[in-house]
Amino acid sequence: MTLIIYTMISAVVIGFLLGVLLGFFKKIFAVKVDPKVQEVRDALSGANCGGCGYAGCDAFAEAVVKGEAPVSGCVAGGAACAAKVAAIMGVSAGGSEKKVAFLACHGTKECASSKGVYEGVRTCAAAQLTMNGTKNCAFGCIGFGDCAAACPFGAITMGEDGLPSVDREKCVGCGKCVKSCPKHLFVLINANTKGAIARCSNRSDNKPQIKKDCAEGCFKCGICAKKCPKGCIDISSGIPQIDYSQCISCGLCVKSCPDHVLIMLGK
Repeated sequence: MTLIIYTMISAVVIGFLLGVLLGFFKKIFAVKVDPKVQEVRDALSGANCGGCGYAGCDAFAEAVVKGEAPVSGCVAGGAACAAKVAAIMGVSAGGSEKKVAFLACHGTKECASSKGVYEGVRTCAAAQLTMNGTKNCAFGCIGFGDCAAACPFGAITMGEDGLPSVDREKCVGCGKCVKSCPKHLFVLINANTKGAIARCSNRSDNKPQIKKDCAEGCFKCGICAKKCPKGCIDISSGIPQIDYSQCISCGLCVKSCPDHVLIMLGK
């Protein structure tokens, strides 16, 4: 019995001494943290999506306080978050437009020819590494959904046509899909963009091969540029690029495209 009592007393004394030592060392080795960092962190969305360009919300908050990141950098939080962070930092939030992801490919299973049956690991990254994708079009969407798996907001789902579909309401423009796509088919655009945009990334100048590989691939005919009354379509890169500062959303380019590559945004 005496041994048990001594053991209990010893445990209490050792625990007390350890607590004192831990408190002492905490003060000695404490790292001073700017209280604004925690304030900014609390104002963020907490998604840790990396859309701000930093490893997570903690890293972004520190960068904001140091003046290394803009107060409007939290894409998941949007304008409301930017306003809160700006108030904490005592600066103006400025204009921050919402970004959404756009898939620059419409090579569905029906119109884009396949190389054959793929038996490897069913990820876009693996298929790209082993056989440069599953479609004869070297620029075509592989369709295994790496983008959907990478999206932390559930904004991307795979459709029955073999292509990913983006829910513009759920998408916050974090850019995870952009980074995850081995074909680089996703781009971020302003959510309120109005005008035409191309659903193709095939920049090859081999016209016969383009049509052989994908029935709706951009044929580089240039009709869209010729029909544009404002001359705001540039096809020098191989894909129609629209100058939205000049585009009036007349839709003539969309109607004239024989390959149905162009679609209208903002309608």
